[in-house]
Amino acid sequence: MIVNQLKRVFLHKENGQEVRLADPGAEFTANDVQNFYSANYPVLTNAKIIGPEIKDDEMQYRFESTMGFKG
Repeated sequence: MIVNQLKRVFLHKENGQEVRLADPGAEFTANDVQNFYSANYPVLTNAKIIGPEIKDDEMQYRFESTMGFKG
């Protein structure tokens, strides 16, 4: 039996484009990663974390921002 650890990838949309953020370290939780990248992407401070979803041999987490939506 071969066991492969899936790579974590963090995604968010900026100006309609999907941005792939590398995993800063396995010791980081998804919340830690969100805080880590919020210095470069301030919209992440109010985003919610969706996932993980296994896709293309990756564990994908999505940061979805609620800013800009009304209702």
